[in-house]
Amino acid sequence: MDSSRLLTCLNDDYDRLRAAVTAADPAARVPSCPDWTANDLTEHVAKVYLHKAECIRLQAFPEEWPEGVLDEADPLGTLERTHARLSEEFAAHAPTDPAATWHEPDQTVSFWIRRMAQETVIHRVDAELVAGRPLSPIPDDLALDGIDEILKLFVGYGSTVWQDEFGSLLHAPDERPVLVTAGGRGWVVTAVEGRVEVADADPATPSDARVTGEPQPLLLWLWNRTDDAAVQTSGDTVLLKQFQALRTAATQ
Repeated sequence: MDSSRLLTCLNDDYDRLRAAVTAADPAARVPSCPDWTANDLTEHVAKVYLHKAECIRLQAFPEEWPEGVLDEADPLGTLERTHARLSEEFAAHAPTDPAATWHEPDQTVSFWIRRMAQETVIHRVDAELVAGRPLSPIPDDLALDGIDEILKLFVGYGSTVWQDEFGSLLHAPDERPVLVTAGGRGWVVTAVEGRVEVADADPATPSDARVTGEPQPLLLWLWNRTDDAAVQTSGDTVLLKQFQALRTAATQ
């Protein structure tokens, strides 16, 4: 997806997120993140927006995550202000401009445009759930981009930089590949000693285990926002169990 399309999606989902948290009981528990209240969700998104704006402005990581950014008397105002700050930084920079990111191969503003579009759509879903609203659809192109991101960046790249999160999962793993498919696209996910390798693949590629679904349900399942009934699995159950453990470790 190009950056202009991602920005459009980000702002559309921000509007839906804001409307949903406005309608929610601030003390209500978020079904998909039960440790959070609706206010906690609002504060989290506000902190993330401000932190990423600073990563772009400074071209370096802030020394500390923003603390105390939520005005308890006006949490929605805080969300609005931090979204405005993030939007200002995006408007002031080309996607190719430098920015500090956690993905070493991509130190550009475009990384944060993509990441914030995907962050916002998942937390928009959280907001609609806590507000008791029907889930707004996720466009197929955004959902497929999100599947690509979680598999390649969080599972693949993440396995090399967040090794503690994966624990012993990558000590002598089952090295047979798992095929993930959605919307005419495919990804082969292979655990090897010390890392996970992820590559694009033909959806018809033979495999010992397979996970498939429509783009939106599969994206939400990968982010633990829906149950196993949302996707179809087939093949070796031990290999599928390992894949489940890997994607859970990557999304903690």
